[in-house]
Amino acid sequence: MKSWRDDPRSETNPLFNSNRLKLGTFGTNGGGVAMTTAPEAARARWADCESAALAADACGIEAQVPFARWKGYVSEHPDHRSGQAFDCYTWAAAHAQMTKRSAIFATSHVPTIHPLMAAKQCATIDHISEGRFGLNVVAGWNKPELDMFGASMREHEGRYEQAAEWIEVLDKLWTHGEAFDFEGKFYRLSRAISMPRPLQAPRPPIMNAGTSEVGRHFAAKYADLAFVILTSEDPDQIRAQVRAYKELAAKEYGRDIQIWSYGFVIQRDTFAEAQRFFDYYVHEKGDEEAVEGWMKLQGMHAHILPAGQLEVLRSRFKAGGGGVPLMGTPDQITQKLSMLSACGVDGMLLSWLNYEDGIQRLAAEVLPRLVHAGLRQAAT
Repeated sequence: MKSWRDDPRSETNPLFNSNRLKLGTFGTNGGGVAMTTAPEAARARWADCESAALAADACGIEAQVPFARWKGYVSEHPDHRSGQAFDCYTWAAAHAQMTKRSAIFATSHVPTIHPLMAAKQCATIDHISEGRFGLNVVAGWNKPELDMFGASMREHEGRYEQAAEWIEVLDKLWTHGEAFDFEGKFYRLSRAISMPRPLQAPRPPIMNAGTSEVGRHFAAKYADLAFVILTSEDPDQIRAQVRAYKELAAKEYGRDIQIWSYGFVIQRDTFAEAQRFFDYYVHEKGDEEAVEGWMKLQGMHAHILPAGQLEVLRSRFKAGGGGVPLMGTPDQITQKLSMLSACGVDGMLLSWLNYEDGIQRLAAEVLPRLVHAGLRQAAT
């Protein structure tokens, strides 16, 4: 089984560099992932996208990953900030042009775009970025958004079946030098071809967040990076969760994949200061409407969870989309990231209430500590 550490795409794509712990930003194409009304929160403003992208690129952060969003979580308010986000493909094209180091992703919901169109757009962005593009594939989960497209919300396994065929078409378009016919369950193509091919061979890297059993098998078979929601903060349980995912990919599909997760960062001089800031934007300014709307879409209701566990979950989603909390001093954040790396996590996507400020703090005080800990090389 070939290790991803020997991947030839490492010549252009930092996702395959030698850093033991890779880092990325998540959600900079809109209002971020925090559900809050705090005025400091990110907004869908191009100047903010640009400043965050350049800050991340300058300090050697490996990945910049947007989220795909067409409709907010609050149905009574169609202009709610949770629905304000720039299109991922055009965002990625612009970011590929303005950056020099980071891998730039587009996030694509399978039912919303034909694979022929996706193949052409991905190849274009890969050329713009000179081989730094990545594709985050989402099988589709948000029914109100799919309704806008007139796309059916398939049952769970059917969504992944369609996603597998979608990727099969992409692979053919990216590797075949001649036109071909394709007759599948979901797609039919006649004399299809897409030129030029991506610079990365055999294809740009794919990320997928498969959490269910069928989702894990999909990611293990098709993705280069599995985006995992960690179910515990206990190191032994994290280690077991990561090991199980990697063993599934190796034993069932003969593949060595990276495991990525995500966290929200609140970096301050003391833990007390970080906690006060958390209380401010989560408890004082938390967007209850957005959390309620999101939980309804996920089919999560109060009666299925104990009250205490439900409140913790709500707080995590208001703070940063349910990610791992990375709170406190630079030393404390470094220790948490070091623990995750020791448990087998290969990369972490990060979010902040304000991205430019957060990335600058991270670059000044956390990244040097990670270099000293042997988890990263200093950016040059």
